[in-house]
Amino acid sequence: MSATARSAALKIEWAKLSSTLGLKGQTAAQLQAFKKRNEDARRKVGLLHDAPQDIDFGYYRSVLKNTAVIDEIEAAWKAFKPKTYDVSKTLAAINQFEAAAVKNAETTKAKVDAELQDLSMTLKNIEEARSFDQLTVDDVANARPDIDVRTEQMVQKGRWMPPGYKEKFGDLSVL
Repeated sequence: MSATARSAALKIEWAKLSSTLGLKGQTAAQLQAFKKRNEDARRKVGLLHDAPQDIDFGYYRSVLKNTAVIDEIEAAWKAFKPKTYDVSKTLAAINQFEAAAVKNAETTKAKVDAELQDLSMTLKNIEEARSFDQLTVDDVANARPDIDVRTEQMVQKGRWMPPGYKEKFGDLSVL
């Protein structure tokens, strides 16, 4: 990891990240899992970096009588070669995770943008709408033609009051 990337990784404010971006659900959970792995790896690197790497075999030879054991350990130490690992699979998994996270973020952004546009149009309609007392019967009929059709059906069947009208508003026939 380059010094720039390491510096950028240290500056991430994890607490603000998910709230600032408004992440929810699976994306937020994946971000928390990534944060935990990041912290674990950083802690392990710190422990390994602080651990001493040189062994003073001369000191052990002076302390112990059996120097053959020390010679054997020193030979094993010098012959030791750390095993190298192919990290391409891990990097591919990280890239796949990143691609999935970006895809989820783009999907979320598209949904939020569509919802914002819909809400903006609704707000515009509300602001431009005439007040209820300015509406005429013709305006309502033009906006909802099904009301006219339903009214015609009721009149043809001899029903002058909609169902539930008397229960809700009382019987006005005595006037």
